[in-house]
Amino acid sequence: MTDFELCADSLDGLSVGDALGAQFFVPGTTFSTLLDGTAPPGSWPWTDDTEMACTLAAHLRPHGVVDQDRLAQAFAEHFEPYRGYGGGAVVVLRRIRNGEPWRDVAREAFDGQGSMGNGAAMRVAPLGALHAGDPRTAALEAMRSAEVTHAHAEGILGAVAVAVAAAEAGWARRVRNPPSPAELLDAVLGYLIDGRVRDGVRQARRLLGVSAAEAAYELGNGAQVLAQDTVPFALWVAATRLDDYPGAIRVCIEAGGDVDTMAAIVGGIVAAYTGRAAIPPEWLSQREPLAVMV
Repeated sequence: MTDFELCADSLDGLSVGDALGAQFFVPGTTFSTLLDGTAPPGSWPWTDDTEMACTLAAHLRPHGVVDQDRLAQAFAEHFEPYRGYGGGAVVVLRRIRNGEPWRDVAREAFDGQGSMGNGAAMRVAPLGALHAGDPRTAALEAMRSAEVTHAHAEGILGAVAVAVAAAEAGWARRVRNPPSPAELLDAVLGYLIDGRVRDGVRQARRLLGVSAAEAAYELGNGAQVLAQDTVPFALWVAATRLDDYPGAIRVCIEAGGDVDTMAAIVGGIVAAYTGRAAIPPEWLSQREPLAVMV
């Protein structure tokens, strides 16, 4: 398979997880809906997670690398606020759309701290899958993709962690040699500097033997919409259910919190390993068609 086929499978996994996860913010939709074997009815619109992932995937298509100026402009031109963007992201993207330099805008966010949100992590798995077998390049390109909207180190590190995990998952698929959960998390830790994201991934590794409910309680479920509150548990789920796309998404939904983003991150990593064929066909058919195909 080509690098872009891996990227496309990851994007499918990300977008289905996002669209299905978002259904659990609809009144009347409960986790029991999935437990009894039925999915929420109707079409599943995707959110900002998928919109930005599609924009990133389309940007990567010509050369496979990030041009930060062009990517910032693409994010700004394509974003639709009704997709569920956070208030901070709306401000950043509107300012870029209005012609302000993205470096200034990203640095000035959140009173000059820059964003440590989970937005850079939620969109990056297809980039990681594109660089299967080359986690160093995946990490560097993830940093570049994150910096156009997230100037805080934690927001950037969240993207690096997800991209490296997706690169490792894609490579494991190619060589037909899946890593153990500990091996996958160790590979990610090798590309993280000290910070709360790294602390969380270390804690995720220590929690590999516990239940999903305990892991979510200890690591966070994205309820704070921060990289450090989202990425560690997402990696725990992906590492422990790398060969089970539906099971991985169900764990994200059961954990609650920022369900669509958690399922997008996990879905993008796991589908890089399992491929599109592991996604239930009815889930794919109910997901809103993608804005771009890679």
